Amino acid sequence: MDSAPTNTSADGPVTAVIVVAAGSGQRLGYGMPKAKVPLGGDSILTHALRGVAAAGIAQQICVAIPPGDTELHALCEAFTKELKAERRSTPAAGQGVQLPVVTIVDGGATRAASVRAALAALLPATEAVLVHDAARALTPEAVFHRVSQALAAGAVAVIPVMPVVDTVKTVEPTTGDGAAIAPELVTGTAARETLRAVQTPQGFELGTLRRAHETAASLDAGQAAAVTDDAMLVELLGVPVHAVRGASQSLKITTPLDLIIAEGLLEGPLGVRWVEG
Repeated sequence: MDSAPTNTSADGPVTAVIVVAAGSGQRLGYGMPKAKVPLGGDSILTHALRGVAAAGIAQQICVAIPPGDTELHALCEAFTKELKAERRSTPAAGQGVQLPVVTIVDGGATRAASVRAALAALLPATEAVLVHDAARALTPEAVFHRVSQALAAGAVAVIPVMPVVDTVKTVEPTTGDGAAIAPELVTGTAARETLRAVQTPQGFELGTLRRAHETAASLDAGQAAAVTDDAMLVELLGVPVHAVRGASQSLKITTPLDLIIAEGLLEGPLGVRWVEG
């Protein structure tokens, strides 16, 4: 297990973590926002928030939830009470470490809109921000540490990644007589050695991320739809984005199969958080 740095360390920037939890979760099939879906006896959101807090890097945790969702609001409040209760039960462990401020904001119609809403609610002293998907609820603390340490070392933008193990093909729709054979035609094979699957949390110098989102506001609908993460917005500014090692446990819970895998990880003999990715 990696030792968690305190969130009052003078060695790194004052950091906030934005947790995006405003997704509909339609593909999970529960008929409720994904963040509410049960996982190992608690909600996906609760697991995600516990992981952020356990990493010990955040002075503020800002959670973007669907507007008017009283259940998720209550889950965030319950998490805050849980943090305070843990501090009271183990005062020595928390000596010299401040509890993160938990802020709840209404998310938007898109992920980018939710991030922008959270950016507007960050504390004035914030210097760096990590943007994390609640759906990656089992991300180990070590991943947060690696991203935070890269920012402290001078990176302006940094993302956790994993090597791509599958062969990846590029395709285009089949036309003419070929459409009766198969809907798509292979046009090439990507060089797997240079491909990486991107995870969260993604870390940024705060001013850079704000500038990226301000620029994104001028994109048309097609351009905005092509942007799939915050790092891509920063790339559009011409800013270098560094990569650190992610973790296999940081799977994004999107489908019923993902949920089954996550349940299995939680039931593992070592517990997901203590296994290095």
